[in-house]
Amino acid sequence: MFSLLELDWSILLMVVSVMLFAGLVHGTLGLGFPMVATPMLAISFDVRTAILITLLPTVAVNLMSLWNSRGSLDKAYRFLPLTGFTLLGSIVGAYILAIADPDPFRLVLAGLILLYLWTNQTGRISFHWINNHFILSMAMFGLLAGLSGGTTNVMVAVLIIFFLSLNVPRAVMVPALNSCFLVGKISQIVVLSMAGLVSINLIIETSPLALAAVIALLFGQILREKIAIEIYKRILQVLLAVLATTLIVQFFS
Repeated sequence: MFSLLELDWSILLMVVSVMLFAGLVHGTLGLGFPMVATPMLAISFDVRTAILITLLPTVAVNLMSLWNSRGSLDKAYRFLPLTGFTLLGSIVGAYILAIADPDPFRLVLAGLILLYLWTNQTGRISFHWINNHFILSMAMFGLLAGLSGGTTNVMVAVLIIFFLSLNVPRAVMVPALNSCFLVGKISQIVVLSMAGLVSINLIIETSPLALAAVIALLFGQILREKIAIEIYKRILQVLLAVLATTLIVQFFS
């Protein structure tokens, strides 16, 4: 079973740095912790190990994000079915992650990052059938996002297409997204625990990482008011593109 205590101090320092940076990103943008942390860690570890390291920190970040946006939660209730379908997809995805070879997930992770970058570059996505088949679209996107999140830790690339198609305001989209992230992550912890991949020791060992991520998130929320968000987004997009390229090269090398 994986243990952080078995890692060299220099690798541990890298892991802490990733937690801090990903937390900063999430605090500034309102989302993005697992999408940033997972590929950065997957360069040094396999995707499954990267997900195990980020389990508790992601839950902590999502809980803090939901608490900070609690005033908008009532407006996000209409997306509760989406959260439910995300939960179902996450259970299936986590089971696949537990039993399958983690190496191909490196390529899937890179693909999801590229999908996210494409949706951000496009700016506005119009799938008119989503409005006409609201419940069906929530089922489809929720299950697919949960499957993606369960296997790679990145479901935002799928969900962002759904929300952009509906032109959902950011104040509503962020709590709805974090609700999906949270239920997906909790189900992932349960399934991976049943598979013997998550232990009490791992939870204890990653608790300081969770604290570091939350502190960085709070600092990111302060920075949100002090820097040009478009410049920050552009830097993040370049970083994600580099990470996706590196993961693809690693897979085929």
